[in-house]
Amino acid sequence: MADWETIFKQKGKFFYTPHEEMEKIVELFRKEKVKRVLDLGCGSGRHTVLLAKEGFEVYGMDSSASGLDQTRIWLKEENLKVKLAKADCYQKWPFVDNFFDAIISIQVIHHAEFSKIKFCIAEMKRTLKRNGLVFITVPKTKKNKFRSKVKMIEPRTLVPLDGEEIGVPHYIFSKDLLKKSFRSFQIMDLHIDSLMHYCLLGRLRK
Repeated sequence: MADWETIFKQKGKFFYTPHEEMEKIVELFRKEKVKRVLDLGCGSGRHTVLLAKEGFEVYGMDSSASGLDQTRIWLKEENLKVKLAKADCYQKWPFVDNFFDAIISIQVIHHAEFSKIKFCIAEMKRTLKRNGLVFITVPKTKKNKFRSKVKMIEPRTLVPLDGEEIGVPHYIFSKDLLKKSFRSFQIMDLHIDSLMHYCLLGRLRK
């Protein structure tokens, strides 16, 4: 069984290219006068580094110490300063209420049972400022199209039995379930990107 620490130890810095929407997201953040941004599930740092280069006050959070070590090396190479936190996004985050102007999370929050995902979304709401922004991506995957042998551990939650992400849960969102899960947010945009991921942009209603 793998976990993200094992994956990052074995593969190193294996995510390099930022998500295709990030240029638009950076433009929007500037327009909205966003200052403090959390890269939730920052991994080896591709979006953390990008946002820091663009001048934002960036926080990176991940459960993998090896992923965070790779992020630190990358940041040092670029002479960038970022605050990093080792923490599980499905447990209480190490940040006070109303702390962030925006949160991004690329291909992260679906890696758990739905009860844990709901807690993660609640932590987004807690730590975002009023009218704070989120940009979230999750895979658009049909249960019968999964590229692995899998077992179902609860409705819509599959665990690969082989491959690179063996043992890592995958919750399968639909468009309606994604909108329902983020009902506390004004959905500004929800579409499918070129890699068949749902991309949700929202503004917190509070």
